[in-house]
Amino acid sequence: MALKQKRLRDFGVEIGELDPGTRNSITDVEGVTVGHTTLSNGNIQTGVTAILPHQGNIFQEKLIASSYVLNGFGKTMGTIQMNELGTIETPIVLTNTLNIGTAADAVIDYMLEHNPEIGRTTGTVNPIIGECNDMFLNDIRERNVRQEHIHEAISCATSKIEEGSVGAGTGMLCYSLKGGIGTSSRKMKLKNGTYTIGVLVVTNFGILRDLRVNGKAVGKELKDALLQSWEEKDKGSVMIIVATDLPVSERQLHRIIKRASNGLARTGSIMTTGSGEIILGFSTANKIPHHVTSTTLSMDTIHEEEIDTAFRAVGEATEEAVLNSLLTATHVIGRDGNERPTLSDLLDQFNIQLT
Repeated sequence: MALKQKRLRDFGVEIGELDPGTRNSITDVEGVTVGHTTLSNGNIQTGVTAILPHQGNIFQEKLIASSYVLNGFGKTMGTIQMNELGTIETPIVLTNTLNIGTAADAVIDYMLEHNPEIGRTTGTVNPIIGECNDMFLNDIRERNVRQEHIHEAISCATSKIEEGSVGAGTGMLCYSLKGGIGTSSRKMKLKNGTYTIGVLVVTNFGILRDLRVNGKAVGKELKDALLQSWEEKDKGSVMIIVATDLPVSERQLHRIIKRASNGLARTGSIMTTGSGEIILGFSTANKIPHHVTSTTLSMDTIHEEEIDTAFRAVGEATEEAVLNSLLTATHVIGRDGNERPTLSDLLDQFNIQLT
């Protein structure tokens, strides 16, 4: 039986002032599910992570959505239309950089199967694909992700999320250590109810000496203890997926997801020139029908004076999700024997405390 993964709060560290949701994950937003396909075998260290924004037909019932680019060294698909129309109409699929085309083909096939009118009586479809470069641990040139792997990740999506070296995070590095999938959430108590923001990250960025845990310079302490020369220039990426049930307009959502950068920076990221920091977000509060209705559409939104709580929530959840990705990562030996230690192993090895 696999040992239970230790997350940040298991080390006695609590980020921020807002409470997490029940699972402390993106799936605390009702209806959101996540699935992984993990490919881990020698030189193959890669995979797929799929996020389903709700459990209905998302093409027929679209959600308010937006994206934001902190540093654009990335190869996402679908964000132009997402920002133009302010909606999302497919699952979000994350994988490695050279398999984005495969992922797009698979998502299109999935949507065509469930929506026979696409390309016949209605328009086409806009697949949302994100990526990070896992070439240090994974033989990325072989492009081992196949369409069936994307379909598997979508079909196995659930509210219970694995973190660390799984799915799209299998071959990723973060702060020169093993990175991967991380998630966290925050509850927001507003005047008219309690809402949730959840964040999922694929971490593949950062320089070891910059790593901070709740303000503590853990990376510098580790760098001094390791006396290693393998710390590399930051040339990775991070995908940040933000989900919420907060009723917001596309403009309000865009403002909220930008604040994920606060949490990213608090972990030590300086967003270097060769690192792509991409944020995708959606709200489940309002569903937008694909077909024209006989009445005008109306949407609930929060008052602008309440948005600061969401700004705080997304920053806190992003910070904790990044740190969870590091702490839950497991050791991987990949392409040509390349490997990097995990944060958890180094904390044990050098008896370093996070508090």
